[in-house]
Amino acid sequence: MKEFNPKKSEDFNFKEILYSKSNWVATITINRPQVYNAYSIITLQEMISALQDAAWDDGIAVIVLTGAGDKAFCAGGDVKEYASEFIGKPRDFWKWMGVFTQFHDLLRNVGKPTIARLNGIVAGGGNEINMSCDLAIAADHVVIKHVGTSVGSVAAGGATQFLPILTGDRRAREILFLNEPISAQKALEWGLVNYVVPMKELDLKVLEITDKLINKFPECTRYTKQQLNFWKDFAWNMTIGHAKDWLSIHFSSYETHEGMQGFVEKRPPDYLKIREKAKEGMSSETMWGANLKECENCGTKYLPAEFNFCGKCGAEIKK
Repeated sequence: MKEFNPKKSEDFNFKEILYSKSNWVATITINRPQVYNAYSIITLQEMISALQDAAWDDGIAVIVLTGAGDKAFCAGGDVKEYASEFIGKPRDFWKWMGVFTQFHDLLRNVGKPTIARLNGIVAGGGNEINMSCDLAIAADHVVIKHVGTSVGSVAAGGATQFLPILTGDRRAREILFLNEPISAQKALEWGLVNYVVPMKELDLKVLEITDKLINKFPECTRYTKQQLNFWKDFAWNMTIGHAKDWLSIHFSSYETHEGMQGFVEKRPPDYLKIREKAKEGMSSETMWGANLKECENCGTKYLPAEFNFCGKCGAEIKK
């Protein structure tokens, strides 16, 4: 059918990714090195378009995902975008998560083997992309890290689902609770990558593995991938809808505001301040306390519990 005809890679007018097709291999490169290849909503939408094209192109046998430069594969979602767009309008994060979910669904179900070419930092959502790929080849300087509980979020876009499958339950909890860096060698030992090579040999190793995959039957490979997806699909489909809603609502919380703003302002979040508020019986979920007070002067209701003065008329709140 003409509707399934692929396009030439140069016919796409992508702004935040590079897309090339050659010798049975499609390569998708996140091209945002200035932010360590963190992805924005535009990046996700462009990767969806490239993946759909590669899925329909019978001249493509393998898909490689990577990042521009040698410092980062992908640092996950763009936290500055999160802070500027979603703290003010958490409902829009629900929309963003719809695009994010669409990308991961297509990445797992593209019908062709996918390789994560890890050329630098693999952080947060970057590791979720890595784990959604079928195979991973890492340069020996690569570091993998999750930061959800450090920045006011939960790594429920693939990490909580896939890490227990790849690394085992105890290691998954260590990675997601402590947020400590994992070296390339440890990632190999823990099952997060398949191969580790010096950076100068990375492309040669990717070529070696793509050549092996090309020389397999496509229908058998496609169905093998489908069968192997079972546990990932099960974990993902049982949880991602819950994550989409909870993370969207959580964007209005004190934790997310403090975590995201701390990142943007390049300062450590004040974790103990939130704990101390809870310990003292105050509302730790909101920045200035629950909306419980009323101004006797102007009658304004639902003022934050920690306000001593009315935010509307300026009068002192005595109760």
